[in-house]
Amino acid sequence: MNTAPSLAVLLIRLAGPMQSWGGPSEYNRRETQAQPTKSGVVGLLAAAAGRRRDEPIADLVDLRMAVRVDQPGSLLRDYHTASDYRDRPLPSSQVNAKGLQKATSPAKYTHVTKRYYLQDAVFVAALQGPAALVDGLEEAVRNPAFPLALGRRSCPPARPLVIEVRRGQQATNLEAALRSVPWQAAEHTRRKAGPTVSLAATIEDPDGDDTATDVPVCFDFHIGGGRATRRVRHTWLTIATSHEPNAAADAMTAATGHDPFLLLG
Repeated sequence: MNTAPSLAVLLIRLAGPMQSWGGPSEYNRRETQAQPTKSGVVGLLAAAAGRRRDEPIADLVDLRMAVRVDQPGSLLRDYHTASDYRDRPLPSSQVNAKGLQKATSPAKYTHVTKRYYLQDAVFVAALQGPAALVDGLEEAVRNPAFPLALGRRSCPPARPLVIEVRRGQQATNLEAALRSVPWQAAEHTRRKAGPTVSLAATIEDPDGDDTATDVPVCFDFHIGGGRATRRVRHTWLTIATSHEPNAAADAMTAATGHDPFLLLG
């Protein structure tokens, strides 16, 4: 008797004015990867489900993930400065005998940082796992407990995230699930396309020939989670362009009579 749980695939659209997906960061730089990371998407799902940072995420980490790049966007560098409003020197990374941070020496009053974002990007993410878990996550993403963001809090999504949930035979193959989703690029990108487009995709695969160090261990600041590695493979998917990719979002707008993100395009 087969007692294995039935699988389902949650398909979500990640699109917004800006996104930033946790690339390697050190000192005064905050990088972004070229596509959504598993840690970023798991964090989004955990926020939707109302999980606190110290709550378990093992079931979310066990989801297999695939990402399709429908619109790669462009890289944006944001220039920041930090200073103390009391006109005091900034603290250094060193501490004194009492465990208090020392001031910079020589005194430094302004710190320059650079943060990187993807602007005008669109991705399709597929999350595969037990049907009961996926169904719960679909409901959570539609009615999130906490505000959702595309990698950072300053990056809200521009459209409803859920595309649909695939079940049964359609949920057994992540690549097939990605191939079946209509192209989600913005109108200004679709106008320039021919009858088909080739879209880059990264698929979590235990037999994959590459690795990605983006699997969250936990999100608790007090513990310090770090990142684990998963195996992936990269491929290209040919998708027809003769369809209306925003039909679901347009139907929702028609039903509610209001789209608060309409001005964002």
